[in-house]
Amino acid sequence: MEYQTFFSFFRIYLSPIKKYQEDYGILMKPGRYLVLGDIACAEGAIYAGCSLFAGYPITPATEIAEYLSRRLPECNGYFLQMEDEIASSAAIIGASWAGAKAMTATSGPGFSLMQENISYAYHTETPIVIVVVQRSGPSTGQATYPAQQEFYQARYGAHGDYESIVLSPNSVQEAFDMTIRAFNLSEMYRLPVILLMDGAIGHMREELIIPKPETIQIEYRYKLGDPQTRENQILPMGQFGEGHKLLVTGSAHEISGKRNYAPEVHSATIRRICSKISNASDIIEIESRYLDDAKAVIISYGISARPAYGAVLALRKKGIKVGFIRFKTLWPFPDIILQKLMNEDINHVFVVEMNNGMAVREVQRVIKNAKIISVTQLGGVIPSMESIIKKVEAQMECKN
Repeated sequence: MEYQTFFSFFRIYLSPIKKYQEDYGILMKPGRYLVLGDIACAEGAIYAGCSLFAGYPITPATEIAEYLSRRLPECNGYFLQMEDEIASSAAIIGASWAGAKAMTATSGPGFSLMQENISYAYHTETPIVIVVVQRSGPSTGQATYPAQQEFYQARYGAHGDYESIVLSPNSVQEAFDMTIRAFNLSEMYRLPVILLMDGAIGHMREELIIPKPETIQIEYRYKLGDPQTRENQILPMGQFGEGHKLLVTGSAHEISGKRNYAPEVHSATIRRICSKISNASDIIEIESRYLDDAKAVIISYGISARPAYGAVLALRKKGIKVGFIRFKTLWPFPDIILQKLMNEDINHVFVVEMNNGMAVREVQRVIKNAKIISVTQLGGVIPSMESIIKKVEAQMECKN
């Protein structure tokens, strides 16, 4: 399916991307606020320059859409409530090719519906941002309860070969900051970026500090005619309505967009799309603490990292030398960084997450010189400090 008519529609009704500082009003001025994580995410999108949101309401992501339905028109932007998540993902792809920074937000079932269009966006190298506020599944599951069960779907949910960027905030502040980073990475690398929040972060209310706009780094896509300032594998992007003859196709194609099913052409395209992410080490962010003297390490991400870090502090007070690692970037997975962080005295690694054991499989793949213990929590319940401490103490006592 070709989207030229769709793109033309958006070109007529969307204003071109302009710098935030020049054209966007500010509802939340720089300062301190007490807000939901979903609201912080939505406001982060505004500061990043988002000019179109298309979505369909779903718990626990609905507050993002609800807020932006009021907020975007104040910023010369557009809000579209679509008939479903399939249409929502198609709409933001069309908006992006018309020049907009575009975003949608959803949860597990809606994310599943978007996967075909997400694959199309990877192959067409379309910059979009997809916020997934995870809830307990599978299926309808516990719709109002948090989880971290889309760890693998965010990486492997779409069909075909591609490399993904997936960010994981663990506070309201990071919901704001990482939404901006998601837009920046999407624009820089010309591909979808997924902000993988969870329902607890989305519905948590805590402090948000909004900095002055001029202190926020904002990136814009490399467009046709711009000076070449980025790596060669990141191609300039055309825009409908600017006089370019564009063909945007999900079929195998040459750099020009012309369809070409030749094996060598398709192979070169896919390898280039993958290499621009797999070779970009600056994408990966990790938080690490207390590793210098650690005999054991607790690894976590998202909301689970908060009780995990509390458990580290409590265990160290008891004299148990435990370190802490938090994944801020889930994908690309930090293989090399993780290996470098492991000192030779670490013999136990505990992976805390709200699923039946997903990130732990990647840790097992990377770390070979320590015992890997999965600490999982299901039922829509956040792991407690006490349960993590109990698991660590039991394993450490077994060793002694």
